Amino acid sequence: MGIEFEQLTAAVGAMVHGVDLADVTDNDIDEIRKGWMDHKVLFFRDQHITVEQHIAFGRRFGELEVHPFAHGRDDHPEIVRIESNAERQYAANRWHSDVTWRQEPSLGSILRGVVIPPAGGDTCFSNAALAYERLSDEWKERIDGLVAVHDFTRTFGNRLTPDELAEKQQQYPPAHHPVVRTHPETGAKTIYTNRSFVSHIEGMTREESMPIIDHLERAIMDPSVQCRFRWEVDSFAMWDNRAVQHFATNDFWPERRVVERVTVIGDKPY
Repeated sequence: MGIEFEQLTAAVGAMVHGVDLADVTDNDIDEIRKGWMDHKVLFFRDQHITVEQHIAFGRRFGELEVHPFAHGRDDHPEIVRIESNAERQYAANRWHSDVTWRQEPSLGSILRGVVIPPAGGDTCFSNAALAYERLSDEWKERIDGLVAVHDFTRTFGNRLTPDELAEKQQQYPPAHHPVVRTHPETGAKTIYTNRSFVSHIEGMTREESMPIIDHLERAIMDPSVQCRFRWEVDSFAMWDNRAVQHFATNDFWPERRVVERVTVIGDKPY
């Protein structure tokens, strides 16, 4: 029957049917890529594949990064393993796009459900292009041409010793990206700021920057530009970091939640 895309909401997201991620053809990849650009985030159920097949699928879309701060698997450093349990409660519960502190941030991420709580732990996705479209003309004019400074230390700095922090700041200096980036494949304009990594807007103090960052975050938080995904074991979510932001709900403590991610390297935003 071929691959089918079942739209999840009118704004963003689609469930993909008729494909086995362990055995994808070049034609399958072409169809998935087109659906990815159309829907911005894709979901797959019941994909009982190996870690190696997860990595191989990600590599069909580009080179994979090794994250310098998030914990990876010792046997496969391309895999970021995110775990929360009764002793260590964790979820990426701020609206963000992955690794925007890099000079060339992520193209996309592919996340797998490994251990899923009986309730909670959903991930929400927001269409950053539609959020931009719905801004007033006055706000579009206000942010046109602005550049935001993205810095890993806001999120990962407190995990490092002073010497480690100094070394990593040399390796990963603050990145300067447009507040509104242009998607290199679709041409759409998207909001590209977030609280996790943006320290301030170029030429402004932190205090002057925050009303703009807050306003754009509220646009991303609008439920009418979102979808929400209920995880199951061996479900996958594949999102375009240039087009969406995401938020993991932190509502499942003390249950255990484990997910594993590969991240496709992107290019310099413009």
